[in-house]
Parts: sequence; C-alpha cells; structure tokens
Amino acid sequence: MIMRSKYKAKKTLVDGVVFDSKKEAARYQELKLLEKAGVIKDLSLQPNFLLQDKFKYRGKIHRKIEYIADFQYYVVKDKKWVIEDVKGFKTDVYKLKKKLFLKKYGKDYDFVES
Repeated sequence: MIMRSKYKAKKTLVDGVVFDSKKEAARYQELKLLEKAGVIKDLSLQPNFLLQDKFKYRGKIHRKIEYIADFQYYVVKDKKWVIEDVKGFKTDVYKLKKKLFLKKYGKDYDFVES
C-alpha cells in the first residue's frame, strides 16, 4: 500500500526506517555515505528539541512545544554540529518552529534546509 501525505510525499523505506518522502530517504543515504567516508559522524534521525515547556494559564494546561528535525550530525572538518531538515513544502508551523529553534539553539548548531 502506497501512503501519501497531503503534500503528495511518498513514504519510503530504507534500512528498516520509514521516511516521510523519497527526498528525505535519498538524503539519508547520502549522509550514510558521508559518515562511512569519515566526513561526518554521529548521524542521528529525528532529534527532538524542546522549544517551550508546558505551562498552565487560567487553569488550562498548554502542552510543550517541540521541534523534531530530520537529521543531526557532526561535521568532522568544521568541528560543528548540524541540524538538517528536508522540506518539500514549508508550512507556517514549520517556519515558526524553525525561528524558535534558531533563537534557542542557533549558537550551538548550524541549521541546514535541503
């Protein structure tokens, strides 16, 4: 069964991992080759970052806000951490979370969109 998202992305299986799109799966394969070659290290999938804690306002609990990127890795030559997101379509929610991420974590990570 082929599953498509509302943005027409086709879920793709690589190395036992289901990716949201063919583009994301292809980028994963590229990053795996870079890791094997020693260009990057510590590749991880879907790293999770807390943007705002949950809170209570007038008796109502508001859920925490998190940003889940597609990839995180360390670039050996540049000695820096990278957060990468593969996007075909940038939603308003994504744009807002990206801004919050950059404000909170931008000094610690390079942010790459592909």
